[in-house]
Amino acid sequence: MKSLDRKLADIRNNRDSRAFIIADAKDPDMAYGARALNPQREAANTASHQLPVFGETIRKIVRQGIVDIMLMSASVSERLTIEERLFERSAVTPAARANDTTDIWAIRHGRYVQEPSRPFRSASIDAIQCGQVDCPPGPFPGANLGLYSITFVNEPVADRKTLEAFREFREEAERKGFRYFLEVFNPNVPAGVPDEKLGEFVNDQIVRSLAGVTESGRPLFLKIAWNGPRAMEELAGYDPRMIVGVLGGSAGTSHDAFCLLHDARQHGARVALFGRKINRAEHQLAFIEMLRLIADGTLRPPEAVTAYHDVLRKLKIRPRLALEQDLELTDPVLLRDRSATGAATARTSTGAAAKRDSPTWPVDAEGRPVFSRMNAEQRRTYDRHRLRRIYG
Repeated sequence: MKSLDRKLADIRNNRDSRAFIIADAKDPDMAYGARALNPQREAANTASHQLPVFGETIRKIVRQGIVDIMLMSASVSERLTIEERLFERSAVTPAARANDTTDIWAIRHGRYVQEPSRPFRSASIDAIQCGQVDCPPGPFPGANLGLYSITFVNEPVADRKTLEAFREFREEAERKGFRYFLEVFNPNVPAGVPDEKLGEFVNDQIVRSLAGVTESGRPLFLKIAWNGPRAMEELAGYDPRMIVGVLGGSAGTSHDAFCLLHDARQHGARVALFGRKINRAEHQLAFIEMLRLIADGTLRPPEAVTAYHDVLRKLKIRPRLALEQDLELTDPVLLRDRSATGAATARTSTGAAAKRDSPTWPVDAEGRPVFSRMNAEQRRTYDRHRLRRIYG
């Protein structure tokens, strides 16, 4: 059984489930074009044959077996899922982006993303499932899971067209037995909604839009932008059948990525789908492992940043940011959350584990490390301790 199906069943059937789904979005070619597959070389004119290298990265992550979903464009999925049968003996579920609304047409020198989002589909369900216009009878060798995205812009004509296109896709998917998950972006243009109210706007749009959809046409789960704890709790608490996930957004710092997953999980999210945050990592396999450790409650975000940098040092990989910079929070919504509540990241089992290990670094009353009181030697000792526990 694929890990996705096992976790979905556990989440639905067990109120105390700790299952958490991680998806890797390897579909940037649907948005950024030629520069998408190697963001570190955006300005280079010498890059050649990036797609095979990109494919090998996907193979490594699938073989690692930590993510639950690998999202690709239909063309990349055809090569790896249909031609190579990469996922046949893997617990990872292949998925393809089923539509590409104009708000992700982020090509160089273009201005599409500055206009209100318009629905559009390059891929067809049949192409995703079997690689051609019409699938023959029988089991399909391709992906049976797609991502469909919609963007509400608070304008009735545009939003109605978006919903009409979604209905057409939904009905086709139901007829063809194609599973999907639904991504709902925040408005891509000024929509007359204050930033702090975007969560309420998006939540109401989701609930209203799915109220007329019966169970057979509903998405497996939702993927939404992080609009703060209250918005996530409201949507996650609305209907126990509706599984809510968070999208990654811009790359930011490692601390941004790790805090986003941690905070979303703490407030009801059961899925995280990260694209740029993984694709821009210096070592994607190590970065994904840190995401899993946070999702499982083994590491807190600052610890994961430090452990990740230790792995980079061990592998002699130069980090994009120095550790002190990578430990900073730069995401505006995450910063707003902390400014509003003054809350630190929630406690995890690592504090109790550190207490049992009788640490030589400063800890609080519950055994959690206090980074602000560590000197350089204590920090190095703590880092080595964490690495030994994680990597042996």
